[in-house]
Amino acid sequence: MALSGPIWALGAMSGTSLDGVDAALLETDGEVIYAFGDTGYRPYSEAERGALRAGLGLWPGEDGVQAAAEVVETAHAELLSRYTDQAELVGFHGQTLAHDPGGRGTHQAGDGVVLAAVLGLPVVWDFRSSDVELGGQGAPLAPFYHFALARWMELSSPVAFLNLGGVGNVTWADPRKPRPEAEGALLAFDTGPANAPINDLMLARRGAAQDAGGVLAAQGTPDAAILDAFLKHPYFHRIPPKSLDRDAFAALSRAVAPLPDADAAATLTAAAAAAVAAGCEHFPLVPEVMLVSGGGRHNMTLMAMLAERVPFPVVAIEEAGFDGDMIEAQAFAHLAVRVLRGLPTSCPTTTGVAAAVGGGQLSRPEG
Repeated sequence: MALSGPIWALGAMSGTSLDGVDAALLETDGEVIYAFGDTGYRPYSEAERGALRAGLGLWPGEDGVQAAAEVVETAHAELLSRYTDQAELVGFHGQTLAHDPGGRGTHQAGDGVVLAAVLGLPVVWDFRSSDVELGGQGAPLAPFYHFALARWMELSSPVAFLNLGGVGNVTWADPRKPRPEAEGALLAFDTGPANAPINDLMLARRGAAQDAGGVLAAQGTPDAAILDAFLKHPYFHRIPPKSLDRDAFAALSRAVAPLPDADAAATLTAAAAAAVAAGCEHFPLVPEVMLVSGGGRHNMTLMAMLAERVPFPVVAIEEAGFDGDMIEAQAFAHLAVRVLRGLPTSCPTTTGVAAAVGGGQLSRPEG
């Protein structure tokens, strides 16, 4: 494999929404994006999703972790094997089961050694542990890729990238800076709960995976008292960078429990929008636009609530020519190449780590 110049990397992401695995090919040298390649998706079955849910909050060695890891490895192997003839390197994120920076650390289920052997390709994995061990939050990790996207767009002013997955995260990027780790180039952090509480509510009350299009939320009225209490959570007053576990706001779900279905959905949706708006107050400069990726961009009620709460345009990232379902998978392809070439993958303004650091383990098929 070439030690310089662009290569085709295959990135994979299984997010906190627990819907399935995304895969995307990207041609990059770890700094510049050269081309976007094929993409794919492999949904989790209900049984697989149940095994993953049972593993949430667990740490290595605890009952339920092995079953979750086997689901992750099997699903990734099935999807990624379709693209092995096109890729030279794999970026494998795994499935986050527990995240406690400053405490027990971070735990992504799935073994890159196993995947490298199955796929016959070198695999970069365990992206977050080094950052956490050096005092960082270990998340979010997509910002260095967002910086590359802003450069690809040839922007001359700052832009914000918002990902609405199970948890929301945002990157403010200034493409005028020379490198993503340069002072003033990036600010990134988790905004708060996004799709996860809404999805959990829909599953419990309607047996549905999500509030498709935000239709149910549109029929309800957000509970102002619950929203006020939500925004008083200490997390919103912490200076970024900062990150969250999927269930850090479990109290919000308990608070909406007495509400009718539509009002509960509306309240959770409004909370996701309010969390993003609170986060935008930390931006160094007003961005030209906020580009939204992740499943939440399909929730028209959530997108409308966002547009009402922030003082700049909020649009789905497709309007900039990108595939909003594949941004994070592409990010881990990009980061895998950075790890291979010894480039940093996080810095003080993205994860709070003391200095720019490269994370990730590299496992080759031959061990």
